[in-house]
Amino acid sequence: MNDTLNEAETLDPDALAAELANEHAADIVERLNAEPLETASVALSAMPLERAVEVLDEPGLERGADLVEAQTPERAAALLTAMSADRRAEVFRHLDAAPRDRLLDGLDLETRTSLTKLLAYPENTAGSIMTTEFVGVPATWTVGEALRHIRMVESTRETIYAIYVLDPKTKALVKATSLRRLITGESQHSVLSVCPPRRPLTVSPLTDREDVARLMSKYDLLAVPVVDRRGQVLGIVTVDDIIDAMIEESTEDVQKFGGMEALDAPYMDIGFVRMIQKRAGWLCALFLGEMLTASAMQHFESELEKAVVLTLFIPLIMSSGGNSGSQATSLIIRAVALQEVRLRDWWRVALRELPTGLTLGAILGLVGILRITLWQNLGLFDYGEHWRLVACTVGAALVGIVTFGSLAGSMLPFILKRIGFDPASASAPFVATLVDVTGLVIYFSIALIFLRGTLL
Repeated sequence: MNDTLNEAETLDPDALAAELANEHAADIVERLNAEPLETASVALSAMPLERAVEVLDEPGLERGADLVEAQTPERAAALLTAMSADRRAEVFRHLDAAPRDRLLDGLDLETRTSLTKLLAYPENTAGSIMTTEFVGVPATWTVGEALRHIRMVESTRETIYAIYVLDPKTKALVKATSLRRLITGESQHSVLSVCPPRRPLTVSPLTDREDVARLMSKYDLLAVPVVDRRGQVLGIVTVDDIIDAMIEESTEDVQKFGGMEALDAPYMDIGFVRMIQKRAGWLCALFLGEMLTASAMQHFESELEKAVVLTLFIPLIMSSGGNSGSQATSLIIRAVALQEVRLRDWWRVALRELPTGLTLGAILGLVGILRITLWQNLGLFDYGEHWRLVACTVGAALVGIVTFGSLAGSMLPFILKRIGFDPASASAPFVATLVDVTGLVIYFSIALIFLRGTLL
């Protein structure tokens, strides 16, 4: 494959299409992603229709909307009609208004109606990622009739993981069965005879995709039907759709946790101005937060002048509080995402983090005291005649700051979720900034207690 791709680098689009025609669709996608848009679009137009549709249906294709828009109106209409319903909807979500309307007008009524319904659902919901291409059979059919129907429609369905048995009058979902159970059934028996007795697991079109993922993971499903209030099947969410959605969701969370807005395109495709817009806002907010740290230090200016030795431990104090807060935030954000904890569990989390923070702070405090003691006794640095009080100040401050960092870091995701924000916005830089300011106040307040009448 690599040799083929290296040779293809010097080929024109038509030759490139010929070279890639027999490759795996995922490998073709990888190559088209690396090519300029013009080359990729011409190569796609030179491919047979079925092959081009297979490529466009691959979730890894980065510029699907642009590639479709670059095709002739007739070719674009043929591609969109043959694509799977969920991928077709994804393409239209990334089109601007003018090309979207133009391409929509070129579709037949059935395809246009199906597409419009999918586009009506909010992003990140089951309805927005479902496909309307599923196998449904009336409850009155036999196993043999169901199998004959599957043979007829298989090429037009995205998947036949499951067969959905519908009420012949209301079209409501009655049962669901796997293809494996169906093909092992007696041909003359009712299709209901091979269905499990349990009620089918379903989701509504407005169910969050993360909840759909949890349901499919819990029950080990390859597909889950999306039903309306009347129980009629609107479509199905397949496991590959969920995997793609979860990769996107995880990417967004990681980017937010780094202290920036989530990117809406691959890193290399984001323009310079757009990249600045995504990163500058959060950096400015964090910078303004850090200015409070300078204000806190100014407030304790006289103490710093009297006991310059205290400044030696400011980086140590601030980083320890930020690290403990970031740890707690990471744990709680993940627990909230997996629904291991809920909003009502905030007090239980606080009760766990309080002794945890105290213990971790005591460990770090002891290390800090030992470090000062060793440096003083080994002659590596002279902390002055009151070095024991300095050591106690640092040790006690670490206990207080690490405890506060753990509590603040664990509570912040709950606060953000309560007011309607994504808990992932409680990024490590944000928590560190919050703990930096309060850490200085705690540090110098403890110093006033231990060093009053000596250094202060």
